[in-house]
Order: sequence, then structure tokens, then C-alpha cells
Amino acid sequence: MRYYGIALAVLLLDQVTKWLVLERMHLYESIPVVDGIFYITSHRNRGAAFGILQDQQWLFIPVTLIVVAVLIYYLWVFRRERPLASWSFSLILGGAIGNLIDRVRMGEVVDFLDFKLINYPIFNVADSAIVIGVALFVLDMIKNPAKETGNRFSEVRDGR
Repeated sequence: MRYYGIALAVLLLDQVTKWLVLERMHLYESIPVVDGIFYITSHRNRGAAFGILQDQQWLFIPVTLIVVAVLIYYLWVFRRERPLASWSFSLILGGAIGNLIDRVRMGEVVDFLDFKLINYPIFNVADSAIVIGVALFVLDMIKNPAKETGNRFSEVRDGR
């Protein structure tokens, strides 16, 4: 149950921060946090990561719903035996639902974390959770390499 709580915490943090940006900033307004390095910039993204596939909501919404269902299932199946993988699924789940809410509600995702020093695309809390979740999942896969037999990920994938 705690893993669903983690997903909920990510979702709430994501939605509250986006709400603050929507309520208190004009589109494209930028507030320096650390001048020349990090800004809070009100931005919208109608695509996926880094703005790819702009205006393809017909694709993002159903794919995200499928991903959410798979993550909920994997969280249930692996919650006890793969804690690191479960943490990763929780972070990805919270982030995926956060961006899904934006897409359904507004047709675009609210982004605001702007690292100008490295000229990185503007992103949000949900994006951060997804990236960290994927990194943790990769780490879990490295720590627990798949075996020919006895691997629960393989068993679930193969329908066993």
C-alpha cells in the first residue's frame, strides 16, 4: 500500500506545483531562482518529452492509460519481492498520472523547471519522477539480472 502512497505523493506534489504556476504566473514568465542557472518558467508542452510528437493527444492519452494499468498491476505483483522496482513503478505511476491529468484537462502539460545553465528543456515534477523511476528500474535490473528460470518479470510477461 505504501507504494501507492508514494505515487499519490508524487501526483499531489506535481499537481500543486503546476496549479501554483498556472495561478500565479503568465505564460512564458520566468522567475530566476539562481540567476543564470535555474528559473521557474511558465511553459506548456503539447508533445511528449522534449516536445516531440506535438499535438498527438490521441496517442498519449490511451498509451498512458495502458502504462498506468500495467504499473498498477506490477506494483501489486512485485510489491514485496522487488522493493527497488516497486519504488520505481511508484514514481513512474505518479508522474504518468500527473501528466495525464494535464493532457485530459488542458490538452497540454504544464512545465516550469528551467535549467538555463545546461540549456535543458523545461520540465515538471511528474517528468522528474518518471526519469528517476526509470533510472531506479534500470538499477534494479542491473542488481537483479534476469535469469532463464525463476524471473518473475519474465513469467508475468510470458503470461505464466
